[in-house]
Amino acid sequence: MTTIQSLLGLRLSSSILSDYIASLVPTSDAITPNVKAFSDAVYLNYFSLGLSLLFTPQSGYKPKPNSDISKLDQDNLVLESIDIYNVPPASRRAELAFSTFASLPLSLSLVAETKDKDGNVVIRPTMFIVKPELTGKDFVGTLHEPDRKGGGAGPSSGSIGIWCEWSNDGIMVEFGGEGARGPQAWERGKDATWKVLTLFTPGRRV
Repeated sequence: MTTIQSLLGLRLSSSILSDYIASLVPTSDAITPNVKAFSDAVYLNYFSLGLSLLFTPQSGYKPKPNSDISKLDQDNLVLESIDIYNVPPASRRAELAFSTFASLPLSLSLVAETKDKDGNVVIRPTMFIVKPELTGKDFVGTLHEPDRKGGGAGPSSGSIGIWCEWSNDGIMVEFGGEGARGPQAWERGKDATWKVLTLFTPGRRV
């Protein structure tokens, strides 16, 4: 069975990748992604599926800006990271490009043994089920303290939502809503629902 984490490192030309995308489409109709191509990165955005894929060029390949998918060298593009979107029911849909990911709840593999901030060994479950309603408290309760975190303040009076990253699991989560922004965001953030879940190769962003 193909898991979404196992897609990382695959080439755009991989049939495993294309089959996984096809499995998310509710009908037999093909789905064409919105492509954002740059010389050092290519984004495939599947707005209706709540999914965005980031590919990095290999072997000196430099994609031409504004290329559509048929003009990309698919053998020289490797999947670097995956963004999964969650749209809370109260959101104003007209302002949002992405729908909620088409295959929630989602099972993610975790490293069973990690360390807390004091260096003590912590044993965790090897599987984590991501549901649309999960909050900051839910993530930290299972994954424990993140390796990196940020947000909650910034430009436009704190418009950056809080985020947490567990580097050894290859998981980063951005939280949404008013509770995830502003000077007191970390006090309120435990109740904020997740907005974007990013998966990457474990250890890549340490």
